[in-house]
Amino acid sequence: MIELKFFERAHFQQLINWIETPKFLLQWGGPKFSFPLDEAQLESYLKNANDKDSEVLIYSVVEKETDSIIGHISLGKIDRTNKSARVGKVLVGDKSVRGNGIGQQIMTEILKIAFDELGLHRVSLGVFDFNSSAIACYEKAGFKKEGLLRDSRRIGNEYWSLWEMSVLDNEWDNMQ
Repeated sequence: MIELKFFERAHFQQLINWIETPKFLLQWGGPKFSFPLDEAQLESYLKNANDKDSEVLIYSVVEKETDSIIGHISLGKIDRTNKSARVGKVLVGDKSVRGNGIGQQIMTEILKIAFDELGLHRVSLGVFDFNSSAIACYEKAGFKKEGLLRDSRRIGNEYWSLWEMSVLDNEWDNMQ
């Protein structure tokens, strides 16, 4: 079992250690960060986050039994007028726990925050089309593919396509 706790400066180094390559950084953080990830970038990322009226909530994923940090997730672009937000920065960083349903638990916890606590109507995310395990996890959590943004990100000489996915509050309610 896991719980989400607000991401803090004390967690910076753990996250930095997980991001080992430019490609992995782009997969995890999108275009917001540059490799190598460092504390200055994370300070900027954390600025104005995790307050009552923040537009972004940033979490460390904590394994309850060991109290160790095993991942990361954010809920950003929180729009209280249109009742929407965007999941991002999803990471099961501890390789020893991957493949054990942790990703599913993380998505359930972030959607509880979005729909049950914040009362949102729509939650979206973007995922690269080659990340089949993440896509399967998101679909299991209730997300539906909306469209493919072809060649939307460039890394080196490659272009990566991105699936846009979302889940609505009534779909979440039906799954509970």
